[in-house]
Amino acid sequence: MRIAIVAPPWFEVPPRAYGGIESVCYELVRGLVARGHDVTLIGAGRNHSDARFIATYAVPPSGLGEPGATIHELIHAAKAARAIETIEPDLVHDHSVAGPLGSRRRPWPTVVTVHGPVGVNEAELYRSLAPEVSLVALSRSQRGQAPNLRWAGVVHNGIRVSEYPFVDRKDQYLLFLGRMSPDKGPDLAIDVARTVGLPLVIAAKCTEPEERAYFEEEIRPRLGSGVDWFGEADGNEKKRLLAGARCLLSPLRWDEPFGLVLIEAMACGTPVVALRRGSVPEIVVEGVTGFIRDRPHELPEAVWRTGTIDPLACRTHVERHFTVDHMVNRYERIYSQVRAQAYGEAMARSRPQPSLRSQSPVARRLGKQETSRGSA
Repeated sequence: MRIAIVAPPWFEVPPRAYGGIESVCYELVRGLVARGHDVTLIGAGRNHSDARFIATYAVPPSGLGEPGATIHELIHAAKAARAIETIEPDLVHDHSVAGPLGSRRRPWPTVVTVHGPVGVNEAELYRSLAPEVSLVALSRSQRGQAPNLRWAGVVHNGIRVSEYPFVDRKDQYLLFLGRMSPDKGPDLAIDVARTVGLPLVIAAKCTEPEERAYFEEEIRPRLGSGVDWFGEADGNEKKRLLAGARCLLSPLRWDEPFGLVLIEAMACGTPVVALRRGSVPEIVVEGVTGFIRDRPHELPEAVWRTGTIDPLACRTHVERHFTVDHMVNRYERIYSQVRAQAYGEAMARSRPQPSLRSQSPVARRLGKQETSRGSA
């Protein structure tokens, strides 16, 4: 199959450090190419994949001073649409926000993986793109936010487990890893660490103005006394931190569609302690790969219980459910399903309308009435 993969424009594929969507795009491209598909990746920066590559930006716009600005997303979408016309793929798989806006002009079906929340505005956007776009959810929780959209299926993100170090003897520090945002709950992680009296390492992206402001106001004043600021971790640093931690803390305040860091931690044999938000119950197995609690004050007790978790059970769970092979298998099925559906719809549109002679008497009479009205 000839497939065009459109990544977001904010980081290279794969990213040097933070960039979960870009990491997933990279692994998907690797998996599809390994299975013989003809893949073209459209993204920003340099090419690090085995696929053909078309760059919309020589340097990702997150380094141009206005990360998240709408104009950069629209420029990326416009350039991606033009690139897709030159590729003439069998199918377009878009992971960006604005890219699907060009789907109406295409003769090829478009699959869109929704990487963010599906609130009222997002649902209205995707509803306005139907039926040209088929949506993929990252979790059942995310799909449930807007169940009446044109969903083609649910595909959990996957990782290459073999590339994550497995450590069965843990250090006694707790780890918060992600983005510096109140939605992620780093302040709650500090509360937990102080309650249980264990050291906490905070490794997070902190580059955007909102992230820096939150860090300076809420997190920096609480550093010290066993709470250490690591900064943004690159790929190797992230794996080392995950492998050594007693547990990963994920005290979310939002319904995250899919927590990639959760499966990365478990692949390293590290249990997860998290609040019951979004996709967490679909990823973490209570008492086997970690503990899920409903309120923040219940997390310290769960941290103490992580000593009962078998690190090998954590890794085995990821191997059975969240590998790149699992992810690619599901996407291949969705691609085939969407292409078959698009072909059927195209055939129905091209099928000639029955002549008046072959229509029923009522239909013939209605047709004659419409003709006479047109003549009048």
